[in-house]
Amino acid sequence: MATAARNLGASAEFDRMEESARQVETSIRFVDPGDFVTRRYVRAGAEINTGTYSDHRVTVRDAMPIRDHFELDVHGFRIATQPTAVKDFHDKDEVDRVYEREVEEHIRQLTGADKVVARGWMVRTSADLTNRAQEKTENYQHSGGIQPPAGEAHVDLNTATAQRMAEFTYKKNFPDGPGYKRFLITSYWRTFSPPPQDVPLALCDGRSSFAGEEKSNTLFVVDEFPVGDALTAPVEGEGAMMAASIFSHSPAMRWWYFSNMTRDDALLFKFHDSDHSHTWRCPHTAFHDPSFPDANIRESIEVRSVAFWE
Repeated sequence: MATAARNLGASAEFDRMEESARQVETSIRFVDPGDFVTRRYVRAGAEINTGTYSDHRVTVRDAMPIRDHFELDVHGFRIATQPTAVKDFHDKDEVDRVYEREVEEHIRQLTGADKVVARGWMVRTSADLTNRAQEKTENYQHSGGIQPPAGEAHVDLNTATAQRMAEFTYKKNFPDGPGYKRFLITSYWRTFSPPPQDVPLALCDGRSSFAGEEKSNTLFVVDEFPVGDALTAPVEGEGAMMAASIFSHSPAMRWWYFSNMTRDDALLFKFHDSDHSHTWRCPHTAFHDPSFPDANIRESIEVRSVAFWE
Protein backbone atom coordinates (compact mmCIF):
# COMPACT_ATOMS: atom_id res chain seq x y z
CA MET A 1 0.00 0.00 0.00
CA ALA A 2 2.81 2.42 0.88
CA THR A 3 4.53 1.65 -2.42
CA ALA A 4 1.31 2.28 -4.32
CA ALA A 5 0.84 5.58 -2.51
CA ARG A 6 4.39 6.63 -3.38
CA ASN A 7 3.78 5.71 -7.03
CA LEU A 8 0.58 7.74 -7.09
CA GLY A 9 2.44 10.64 -5.55
CA ALA A 10 5.18 10.42 -8.15
CA SER A 11 2.59 10.26 -10.92
CA ALA A 12 0.84 13.37 -9.60
CA GLU A 13 4.17 15.17 -9.39
CA PHE A 14 4.97 14.25 -12.98
CA ASP A 15 1.52 15.48 -14.09
CA ARG A 16 2.12 18.82 -12.38
CA MET A 17 5.58 19.04 -13.97
CA GLU A 18 4.15 18.48 -17.43
CA GLU A 19 1.24 20.88 -16.93
CA SER A 20 3.58 23.66 -15.81
CA ALA A 21 5.76 23.43 -18.95
CA ARG A 22 5.91 26.46 -21.22
CA GLN A 23 3.25 26.24 -23.94
CA VAL A 24 3.37 27.26 -27.59
CA GLU A 25 0.18 27.80 -29.58
CA THR A 26 0.71 26.82 -33.21
CA SER A 27 -0.87 24.97 -36.14
CA ILE A 28 -0.31 21.33 -37.04
CA ARG A 29 -1.64 19.70 -40.19
CA PHE A 30 -3.72 16.53 -39.86
CA VAL A 31 -5.40 14.31 -42.43
CA ASP A 32 -9.14 14.84 -42.56
CA PRO A 33 -11.52 12.07 -41.48
CA GLY A 34 -13.29 10.29 -44.30
CA ASP A 35 -12.78 7.79 -47.10
CA PHE A 36 -10.30 8.78 -49.84
CA VAL A 37 -7.02 7.58 -51.38
CA THR A 38 -4.05 8.48 -49.21
CA ARG A 39 -0.61 8.40 -50.82
CA ARG A 40 2.66 10.27 -50.36
CA TYR A 41 4.73 10.96 -53.45
CA VAL A 42 8.37 12.00 -52.94
CA ARG A 43 10.92 13.20 -55.43
CA ALA A 44 14.15 15.12 -55.07
CA GLY A 45 13.46 18.25 -53.05
CA ALA A 46 9.68 17.92 -52.85
CA GLU A 47 6.91 15.78 -51.34
CA ILE A 48 3.12 15.81 -51.82
CA ASN A 49 0.15 13.95 -50.34
CA THR A 50 -3.14 12.94 -51.90
CA GLY A 51 -6.35 13.27 -49.93
CA THR A 52 -7.37 16.29 -47.88
CA TYR A 53 -5.66 17.78 -44.85
CA SER A 54 -6.54 20.59 -42.46
CA ASP A 55 -4.56 22.77 -40.08
CA HIS A 56 -5.65 22.72 -36.43
CA ARG A 57 -4.63 24.93 -33.54
CA VAL A 58 -2.58 22.85 -31.14
CA THR A 59 -0.75 23.42 -27.86
CA VAL A 60 2.85 22.18 -27.99
CA ARG A 61 4.70 22.08 -24.66
CA ASP A 62 8.40 22.80 -24.30
CA ALA A 63 10.14 19.67 -23.03
CA MET A 64 13.65 21.08 -22.92
CA PRO A 65 13.60 22.46 -19.31
CA ILE A 66 12.49 19.00 -18.07
CA ARG A 67 14.35 16.99 -20.69
CA ASP A 68 15.38 14.18 -18.32
CA HIS A 69 11.74 13.50 -17.49
CA PHE A 70 10.98 11.81 -20.81
CA GLU A 71 11.41 8.06 -21.27
CA LEU A 72 11.42 6.13 -24.53
CA ASP A 73 9.17 3.34 -23.25
CA VAL A 74 6.75 5.74 -21.53
CA HIS A 75 6.39 8.71 -23.86
CA GLY A 76 7.68 7.09 -27.05
CA PHE A 77 10.61 9.51 -27.24
CA ARG A 78 13.62 10.74 -25.29
CA ILE A 79 16.55 13.12 -25.74
CA ALA A 80 20.20 12.49 -24.94
CA THR A 81 23.48 14.37 -25.11
CA GLN A 82 25.64 12.67 -27.72
CA PRO A 83 28.37 14.61 -29.55
CA THR A 84 29.27 13.39 -33.01
CA ALA A 85 32.56 13.05 -34.84
CA VAL A 86 30.94 14.16 -38.11
CA LYS A 87 32.32 17.50 -39.28
CA ASP A 88 30.02 18.13 -42.23
CA PHE A 89 26.55 16.58 -42.49
CA HIS A 90 26.41 17.63 -46.14
CA ASP A 91 29.36 15.31 -46.87
CA LYS A 92 27.55 12.13 -47.90
CA ASP A 93 30.66 9.94 -47.74
CA GLU A 94 31.44 11.09 -44.19
CA VAL A 95 27.87 10.52 -43.00
CA ASP A 96 27.76 7.05 -44.58
CA ARG A 97 31.13 6.09 -43.12
CA VAL A 98 30.96 7.67 -39.64
CA TYR A 99 27.48 8.66 -38.60
CA GLU A 100 25.50 5.49 -39.17
CA ARG A 101 27.96 3.51 -37.03
CA GLU A 102 27.73 6.16 -34.29
CA VAL A 103 23.94 5.94 -34.34
CA GLU A 104 23.91 2.16 -34.14
CA GLU A 105 26.20 2.16 -31.11
CA HIS A 106 24.29 4.92 -29.32
CA ILE A 107 20.95 3.21 -29.83
CA ARG A 108 22.42 0.02 -28.39
CA GLN A 109 23.48 2.01 -25.33
CA LEU A 110 20.11 3.75 -24.96
CA THR A 111 17.90 0.69 -25.44
CA GLY A 112 19.95 -2.35 -24.39
CA ALA A 113 19.22 -4.06 -27.71
CA ASP A 114 21.48 -6.89 -28.87
CA LYS A 115 21.84 -5.64 -32.44
CA VAL A 116 21.08 -2.40 -34.29
CA VAL A 117 21.08 -1.86 -38.05
CA ALA A 118 20.94 1.62 -39.59
CA ARG A 119 18.68 1.78 -42.64
CA GLY A 120 19.55 5.07 -44.28
CA TRP A 121 19.43 8.76 -43.49
CA MET A 122 17.98 12.02 -44.77
CA VAL A 123 18.84 15.68 -44.28
CA ARG A 124 15.82 17.97 -43.97
CA THR A 125 15.83 21.73 -44.13
CA SER A 126 13.36 24.60 -43.98
CA ALA A 127 15.46 26.45 -46.59
CA ASP A 128 14.00 27.07 -50.04
CA LEU A 129 14.40 23.90 -52.14
CA THR A 130 12.54 25.19 -55.18
CA ASN A 131 15.54 24.92 -57.49
CA ARG A 132 16.35 21.43 -56.28
CA ALA A 133 12.74 20.32 -56.79
CA GLN A 134 12.87 21.55 -60.40
CA GLU A 135 15.95 19.50 -61.25
CA LYS A 136 15.40 16.45 -63.43
CA THR A 137 16.23 13.14 -61.74
CA GLU A 138 16.43 9.54 -62.83
CA ASN A 139 15.95 6.60 -60.48
CA TYR A 140 15.64 8.88 -57.45
CA GLN A 141 16.55 7.11 -54.21
CA HIS A 142 14.80 8.45 -51.11
CA SER A 143 17.83 8.25 -48.83
CA GLY A 144 20.98 10.24 -48.29
CA GLY A 145 19.60 13.43 -49.83
CA ILE A 146 18.01 16.73 -48.82
CA GLN A 147 14.24 17.11 -48.43
CA PRO A 148 11.84 19.61 -46.84
CA PRO A 149 10.45 18.92 -43.36
CA ALA A 150 7.46 16.59 -43.29
CA GLY A 151 4.47 18.81 -42.63
CA GLU A 152 1.71 16.59 -41.22
CA ALA A 153 1.15 14.37 -38.18
CA HIS A 154 2.46 10.93 -39.05
CA VAL A 155 4.48 7.86 -38.12
CA ASP A 156 6.73 6.78 -40.97
CA LEU A 157 5.67 3.12 -40.89
CA ASN A 158 2.36 1.40 -40.32
CA THR A 159 2.34 -1.93 -38.48
CA ALA A 160 2.47 -4.16 -41.57
CA THR A 161 5.37 -2.19 -43.06
CA ALA A 162 7.27 -2.28 -39.76
CA GLN A 163 6.91 -6.05 -39.48
CA ARG A 164 8.12 -6.60 -43.05
CA MET A 165 11.06 -4.22 -42.56
CA ALA A 166 12.18 -5.94 -39.36
CA GLU A 167 12.00 -9.42 -40.89
CA PHE A 168 13.86 -8.38 -44.05
CA THR A 169 16.54 -6.46 -42.14
CA TYR A 170 17.28 -9.30 -39.74
CA LYS A 171 17.48 -11.97 -42.44
CA LYS A 172 19.73 -9.81 -44.62
CA ASN A 173 22.16 -8.79 -41.87
CA PHE A 174 22.11 -11.85 -39.58
CA PRO A 175 21.29 -14.85 -41.80
CA ASP A 176 22.75 -17.25 -39.23
CA GLY A 177 21.29 -15.48 -36.20
CA PRO A 178 19.01 -17.18 -33.68
CA GLY A 179 16.07 -14.89 -34.50
CA TYR A 180 14.56 -12.07 -32.47
CA LYS A 181 11.89 -11.81 -29.81
CA ARG A 182 11.44 -8.05 -30.08
CA PHE A 183 12.21 -5.37 -32.64
CA LEU A 184 12.18 -1.59 -32.39
CA ILE A 185 12.25 0.78 -35.37
CA THR A 186 13.21 4.34 -34.52
CA SER A 187 14.28 7.68 -35.88
CA TYR A 188 17.48 9.19 -34.49
CA TRP A 189 17.10 12.94 -35.09
CA ARG A 190 19.63 15.74 -34.71
CA THR A 191 19.65 19.41 -35.69
CA PHE A 192 22.93 20.86 -36.90
CA SER A 193 21.92 24.47 -37.59
CA PRO A 194 22.29 26.94 -34.70
CA PRO A 195 19.43 27.29 -32.23
CA PRO A 196 16.72 28.37 -32.19
CA GLN A 197 15.37 26.72 -35.35
CA ASP A 198 12.32 28.07 -37.17
CA VAL A 199 10.62 24.74 -37.89
CA PRO A 200 11.41 22.27 -35.09
CA LEU A 201 9.96 18.82 -34.56
CA ALA A 202 6.78 18.21 -32.55
CA LEU A 203 6.37 14.83 -30.86
CA CYS A 204 3.12 13.31 -29.67
CA ASP A 205 3.15 11.40 -26.40
CA GLY A 206 2.52 7.93 -27.81
CA ARG A 207 0.03 7.11 -25.08
CA SER A 208 -2.28 9.80 -26.48
CA SER A 209 -1.91 8.77 -30.13
CA PHE A 210 -4.98 6.54 -30.38
CA ALA A 211 -7.64 9.20 -29.87
CA GLY A 212 -8.51 10.03 -33.49
CA GLU A 213 -9.00 8.43 -36.87
CA GLU A 214 -5.92 7.18 -38.68
CA LYS A 215 -5.09 5.95 -42.16
CA SER A 216 -2.27 4.28 -44.03
CA ASN A 217 -0.35 6.51 -46.45
CA THR A 218 1.42 4.55 -49.20
CA LEU A 219 4.87 5.81 -50.20
CA PHE A 220 5.68 6.30 -53.89
CA VAL A 221 9.26 7.34 -54.73
CA VAL A 222 9.24 8.96 -58.17
CA ASP A 223 11.30 11.08 -60.53
CA GLU A 224 8.28 13.20 -61.50
CA PHE A 225 4.94 13.65 -59.74
CA PRO A 226 1.91 12.15 -61.49
CA VAL A 227 -0.82 14.61 -62.41
CA GLY A 228 -4.60 14.54 -62.35
CA ASP A 229 -6.31 11.18 -62.00
CA ALA A 230 -2.95 9.38 -62.16
CA LEU A 231 -2.28 10.47 -58.57
CA THR A 232 -4.98 8.18 -57.25
CA ALA A 233 -5.38 5.57 -60.01
CA PRO A 234 -5.36 1.95 -58.76
CA VAL A 235 -1.91 0.38 -58.38
CA GLU A 236 -1.56 -3.40 -58.30
CA GLY A 237 0.02 -4.64 -55.08
CA GLU A 238 -0.30 -1.33 -53.26
CA GLY A 239 -1.37 -3.09 -50.08
CA ALA A 240 2.08 -4.69 -49.79
CA MET A 241 4.01 -1.46 -50.39
CA MET A 242 5.71 0.67 -47.74
CA ALA A 243 3.18 2.88 -45.96
CA ALA A 244 3.07 5.35 -43.09
CA SER A 245 0.34 5.98 -40.54
CA ILE A 246 -1.29 9.42 -40.71
CA PHE A 247 -3.57 10.90 -38.09
CA SER A 248 -6.69 13.02 -37.84
CA HIS A 249 -6.82 15.72 -35.21
CA SER A 250 -7.89 14.94 -31.67
CA PRO A 251 -7.75 17.37 -28.73
CA ALA A 252 -6.65 14.43 -26.58
CA MET A 253 -3.27 14.23 -28.31
CA ARG A 254 -0.48 15.67 -26.14
CA TRP A 255 2.29 17.40 -28.10
CA TRP A 256 5.86 18.28 -27.05
CA TYR A 257 9.03 19.72 -28.53
CA PHE A 258 12.59 20.39 -27.41
CA SER A 259 13.37 24.08 -27.96
CA ASN A 260 16.84 25.30 -28.81
CA MET A 261 18.30 21.91 -29.64
CA THR A 262 22.03 22.00 -30.25
CA ARG A 263 24.28 19.88 -32.43
CA ASP A 264 25.09 17.68 -29.42
CA ASP A 265 21.45 16.79 -28.72
CA ALA A 266 20.15 13.53 -30.15
CA LEU A 267 16.43 12.81 -30.18
CA LEU A 268 15.29 9.18 -30.35
CA PHE A 269 11.64 8.37 -31.03
CA LYS A 270 9.67 5.27 -31.94
CA PHE A 271 8.19 4.35 -35.29
CA HIS A 272 7.17 0.89 -34.09
CA ASP A 273 7.97 -1.29 -31.09
CA SER A 274 6.80 -4.88 -31.42
CA ASP A 275 6.48 -5.04 -27.62
CA HIS A 276 3.13 -3.34 -27.09
CA SER A 277 3.45 -3.55 -23.32
CA HIS A 278 5.48 -0.36 -23.77
CA THR A 279 4.42 2.83 -25.54
CA TRP A 280 5.10 1.63 -29.06
CA ARG A 281 4.84 4.59 -31.42
CA CYS A 282 5.31 8.35 -31.58
CA PRO A 283 3.46 10.53 -34.11
CA HIS A 284 5.47 13.60 -35.08
CA THR A 285 5.61 16.52 -37.49
CA ALA A 286 7.44 19.74 -38.25
CA PHE A 287 5.75 22.93 -37.05
CA HIS A 288 6.38 26.66 -37.05
CA ASP A 289 7.56 27.85 -33.63
CA PRO A 290 6.31 31.41 -33.02
CA SER A 291 8.44 31.75 -29.86
CA PHE A 292 11.50 32.97 -31.75
CA PRO A 293 10.70 35.45 -34.55
CA ASP A 294 14.36 35.66 -35.61
CA ALA A 295 14.96 31.91 -35.59
CA ASN A 296 17.49 30.23 -37.85
CA ILE A 297 16.72 27.95 -40.78
CA ARG A 298 16.39 24.39 -39.58
CA GLU A 299 18.83 21.82 -40.82
CA SER A 300 18.48 18.34 -39.36
CA ILE A 301 19.51 14.78 -40.07
CA GLU A 302 17.51 11.66 -39.29
CA VAL A 303 18.64 8.05 -39.33
CA ARG A 304 16.13 5.20 -39.43
CA SER A 305 17.24 1.98 -37.74
CA VAL A 306 16.00 -1.37 -36.50
CA ALA A 307 17.04 -2.71 -33.09
CA PHE A 308 16.67 -6.38 -32.20
CA TRP A 309 16.51 -8.35 -28.96
CA GLU A 310 17.47 -11.99 -29.66
